[in-house]
Amino acid sequence: MCSPTRCRTCGKTTWSGCGAHIEAVRARVAPDDWCPGHPTQQAGQPWWRLRRN
Repeated sequence: MCSPTRCRTCGKTTWSGCGAHIEAVRARVAPDDWCPGHPTQQAGQPWWRLRRN
């Protein structure tokens, strides 16, 4: 079951869970309070490829 959670980027409401119940979560949140989504950030190198100088 999906549930509302706070977006780490903008602080608005988004969802967490399986993804099958997103519309039920959105129905409980005002449109102005829903997170619009954000571009995916490119991850840096994996930790095992970091070099020590």
